[in-house]
Amino acid sequence: MKGSFNTIINSDIPVLVDFYADWCGPCKMLAPILEQVKDELGDAIKIVKIDVDKNQSISGKYQVRGVPTMILFKKGKLLWRQSGVLQKSDIVNVIKSHN
Repeated sequence: MKGSFNTIINSDIPVLVDFYADWCGPCKMLAPILEQVKDELGDAIKIVKIDVDKNQSISGKYQVRGVPTMILFKKGKLLWRQSGVLQKSDIVNVIKSHN
């Protein structure tokens, strides 16, 4: 996964990475919100979900201590990160501000 993760976040299109866990209640609330973000922004964003329990090396590299944590990358550069559930409009505004 590590090699392909670096390839994914090096995209010219912003990539929103959702670090989540299956046992996490707020993560389940965030999932449909992220689907709405994708519906609104379409090809202007890639959204990738990373299970912290299955990808501990990536989670450790980015010091993800709590879930859900969203990190926005573009061309491999970390532009923004936030833990917790945000509303769709807040997430869309963050993505647009870094586009």
